[in-house]
Amino acid sequence: MRDRVWAGVDIGGTKTAVVISSAPPALLSRVEFPTLPVKGPTYAIDLIQKAIHELLTSLGLGLGSLAAIGVSCGGPLDRVSGVIHAPPNLQTWANVPLKEILEREFGVPCGLENDANAGAVAEHRYGAGKGTRNMIFLTMGTGLGSGIIIDGHLYRGASEMGGEIGHLRLTRSGPVGYNKAGSAEGWASGGGMVQVASRVLAASAKRGEISCLTNAIEKGRELSARDIADAAQHGDAVAQRIIRMTGTRLGQVLAILIDILNPERIVIGGLAMRLGDSLLEPARKVVEREALAQAATACQILPAELGERIGDIAALCVAQGL
Repeated sequence: MRDRVWAGVDIGGTKTAVVISSAPPALLSRVEFPTLPVKGPTYAIDLIQKAIHELLTSLGLGLGSLAAIGVSCGGPLDRVSGVIHAPPNLQTWANVPLKEILEREFGVPCGLENDANAGAVAEHRYGAGKGTRNMIFLTMGTGLGSGIIIDGHLYRGASEMGGEIGHLRLTRSGPVGYNKAGSAEGWASGGGMVQVASRVLAASAKRGEISCLTNAIEKGRELSARDIADAAQHGDAVAQRIIRMTGTRLGQVLAILIDILNPERIVIGGLAMRLGDSLLEPARKVVEREALAQAATACQILPAELGERIGDIAALCVAQGL
């Protein structure tokens, strides 16, 4: 019989995962289900509670074995009070006191943390950032966020807003992210890549360039970053150019971070894990050209190691108090 276990809950706009572990990052049990934000928070919260109860029972454990619960979720949220404030991918979750709800149900401490910060701790503790003192983790998915580790500790900032690199303005105009045209998120994220693609494809069509992405649009499909990645991997020259453009803008973001924070490593999740060097090599070239040489030489730029497990492990890190 295990003395104690931790429960981790990774909440996303598409799916929610619930895991149990007695020795993170290893899992004893896991379940996932669609979050379905359109149904509101009660639907998913009920399933979260049910999943924790059922996973414990399936492992032959009672509530007395549960040490704590950790929740990783996109912001905005209030970590201290444990309230979720309608993130872009969970717009129906307005002012949801999730910490209070889960603590009342299970009688154990519950922690809530921004997914970028939780992911930074997970990669620092168990992944590509292991062994570093100063590291930056970027969530390069639909949006662009970051978690910052300084001298071995998570940096939060005066109002817990440290690391919102996606809001930085790269250009006067351009793709929109964080409700700001030309922002880092607009240029260097999955959502931004789709916006760039629409412009590149329009220009390419005028030049007579053929791309399978153009065919998809003509058939009424809405493009995704995955579509662009798949096309590039199948040799589509236009898709490959879009990825290089995104990598170049990412490099500008990284150069700024390197000049300001002088990290040993920048670890990038999401697109960087799927696209690898086709995205990161253009970024590294920009860093070499634009960042201070001494700082750039000291910094490795790597894809995240934890892969699809990062949300599970990040939630467990929250359960253990980060």
